[in-house]
Amino acid sequence: MNRLKRIEGQIRGIEGMLEKDAYCPDILIQVSAVNSALNSFNKELLAQHIKSCVIEDVRNGQEETIDELVGVIQKIMK
Repeated sequence: MNRLKRIEGQIRGIEGMLEKDAYCPDILIQVSAVNSALNSFNKELLAQHIKSCVIEDVRNGQEETIDELVGVIQKIMK
């Protein structure tokens, strides 16, 4: 939740920059920082999902969870 709150703050900062007609390259740098923060969040969430849900499902014989995981990874790596 802390990561998401920080990202939310960064987005609000970008909105403020746009409202104040900030220099475009400065805005682009901030957008890049938000993208990086979201990617970091995704990696952590994916790791936790694998360590909990996926492992549990595989142990319970639900092999289709692997296919679902592969599909999710393909979508987020576009």
